[in-house]
Amino acid sequence: MESRETIRAAKAMMLAGGLLIIGIVVGFILAGEWNLSPQVSAKDAGPAAAGALESPFTQIADRTLPAVVSIETKRTIDHPGGTNFEGPYGDFFRRLFPENPQGQGQGDDNDQDQGQPQRHPMKVPSSGSGFIIDAQGHILTNNHVVKDASDITVTLSDHRKFKAKVVGADPSTDVAVIQIHDGEDLPIVPLGDSDEIRIGDWAIAIGNALGELDGTLTVGVISAKGRSNLSIVGGAPAYQNFIQTDASINFGNSGGPLLNIRGEAIGINTAINPSGEGIGFAIPINLAKNIAHQLVANGKVVRGYLGILPQELTPDLADNWGMHGRKGVLVGSVSTNTPASKAGFQVKDVITNFDGKDVDDVERFRLLVADTPVNKKVKVNVLRSGAPRELYVTLSERPKDDELQRQTQPTFELGLRVESLSGDTARSLSIRDKQGVLVVDVAQGSAADDAGLQRGDVIKEVNDRAVKDVADYNDAVARAREKSPNKPIVFLIKRGDATRFLAVQPEE
Repeated sequence: MESRETIRAAKAMMLAGGLLIIGIVVGFILAGEWNLSPQVSAKDAGPAAAGALESPFTQIADRTLPAVVSIETKRTIDHPGGTNFEGPYGDFFRRLFPENPQGQGQGDDNDQDQGQPQRHPMKVPSSGSGFIIDAQGHILTNNHVVKDASDITVTLSDHRKFKAKVVGADPSTDVAVIQIHDGEDLPIVPLGDSDEIRIGDWAIAIGNALGELDGTLTVGVISAKGRSNLSIVGGAPAYQNFIQTDASINFGNSGGPLLNIRGEAIGINTAINPSGEGIGFAIPINLAKNIAHQLVANGKVVRGYLGILPQELTPDLADNWGMHGRKGVLVGSVSTNTPASKAGFQVKDVITNFDGKDVDDVERFRLLVADTPVNKKVKVNVLRSGAPRELYVTLSERPKDDELQRQTQPTFELGLRVESLSGDTARSLSIRDKQGVLVVDVAQGSAADDAGLQRGDVIKEVNDRAVKDVADYNDAVARAREKSPNKPIVFLIKRGDATRFLAVQPEE
């Protein structure tokens, strides 16, 4: 009997011991899963634990801030006393320079009697940011930071100051390179690869915020890529492929670096959306590197030129032409005597690949053409009436903007000046047409004036031929004049919501 009780007691003790062991094991597991182990402060844990708790952005700041510079500029302007400053920053300048301060800016009695106030040259300060990219003191920044500057001063984070000169600037991308001399042991911001960035990657912006808070670092993520067609205060660059970020960018940050988590520059901070929160834009560093290389080597940028008007291939257009699901860039028009016309490009061709690179949007295509070396022969894959075809074209140098404008402006005696419906005048008149050209000027007493054409009219057809853009319009008028020099040219125009035909009789 006693032995049975002993056995029972032994079993009970074994069971209790087993439960205790299980409890201890479970306790360790839960402590590991729920992080219930006792907390130790970084101070008590020593240097290793303190390093583990340190923000990764402090290391980026330590390495990069010394190479980010503040740029102070002075521009000389003519200030007419008593008149308003114009432009997007007019209110700001009016606060700085009120009307006739201390009696200045007033003309003498004769000037006032004649209504001709005296003009006073005035130096206006401005500020921005930049970052050093090599030991020779070259600094990347924005064109709008140093544009028209008569004096440039660069200040490093260690308070060293240098005078700088503009090496070259490219308004079409808003990239500029300036240089300081006699600088020793200059820190450098390493350049990354903006093609590798992904939406959601860390983004760190550094710059001279508000023109007086130098060395400001803000953190966010890459929120979008390939932003284009942006309206930017002070003038939008012609080539846009912006990185969008929610890392805070403020006035004065322009020209500073946008960095990845490795502390490499992946962009140049360029623009903000004043009406939106957490929306800033940076020029991709790969685009900026190419521009900077040309500016340092030649002082200017040379771009490839094809000679077409590209437009987006919308799903509706693709379906209409039996190319459902196909991607590419549509050829809207082909300018005469250009590489494209000589290579056999035709209106309605769809470009799917350019020099080995697939294209499916206009901005990417324009950048590919611009970055192609002059005189390089490239293969272009197109779809013509849905069938694949290969074209070979040798690019020429892109003409200057004023020359291109002359090429797309009519010079004949009809007395008309027209521009694209995507131009500034069309936007100011709130014209929403997608096809045609806008009449922006009619010479008084000209053939066009006699026919009743007016500024703001949209020309849709010339002699029953639809026109999509300025080049198309010029070609249609030239053909009409060549075919029948003395016969009226019939225009289909849209004025407001109504359309009408007008016959323009060329002068003898």
